[in-house]
Amino acid sequence: MAEEKYNHQKKTIAKPESKIDKILAMHEEEVSTWRIFKIMSEFVSGFEFLRKYQEKSVSVYGSARVTESDQNYKQARDLGYRLAKDGFTIITGGGPGIMEAANRGAYDAGGESVGFNIRLPQEQRMNPYVKDSEAFEYFFVRRVMLSFASKVYIFFPGGYGTLDELFEMVTLIQTQKIDPIPVVLVGTDYWQPLLVWLNETVLKRNAAISKSDLDIIHLFSDSASAHAFIKGLKIV
Repeated sequence: MAEEKYNHQKKTIAKPESKIDKILAMHEEEVSTWRIFKIMSEFVSGFEFLRKYQEKSVSVYGSARVTESDQNYKQARDLGYRLAKDGFTIITGGGPGIMEAANRGAYDAGGESVGFNIRLPQEQRMNPYVKDSEAFEYFFVRRVMLSFASKVYIFFPGGYGTLDELFEMVTLIQTQKIDPIPVVLVGTDYWQPLLVWLNETVLKRNAAISKSDLDIIHLFSDSASAHAFIKGLKIV
């Protein structure tokens, strides 16, 4: 059944060539200049898309490699379900693994399940539990969209991409480029060694950050405790 939904979505997600794409094709020798307009158009369409979900939403990040038998997948699905029941929109990158799990939880709860897809030459990576989506050519535009509308950033275990996204969000909050939005880490076994390193090596040994910078991050062992924290924030 899920495969049928996925196949149906692959047919519907693909968009016709945009006017900007046609212009770029006409001006191959000036492609660098025209690419600016394509980037601008993606930002405009992305922000317009997000107007629907500005009230109460969370962005969920994590590994694309985990399967539904993985404990982290189960935790992400459970948290997506709980938050969707509370009226939160669940926003992910729309891919497999943790992203699929969070979208699946929101889908099961009958809530808003959103995915920001990346256009690839050969395939669409959207998981079958996304109800509404927007596709992007550029990863950095998608990253801005993932952060723009959210009231909480939630990180499950992941690889370089997840870590990159985590430190970018923390840096933006630390430097006051964005509002002080809670950053929630789920999975003590995975994240605790990183927090120990930040405290012992980065803060105490090298004084590369301030003690208050560690307060940006909130660590929880499982979806239930993370949900209790987020619910206690009284986000409206």
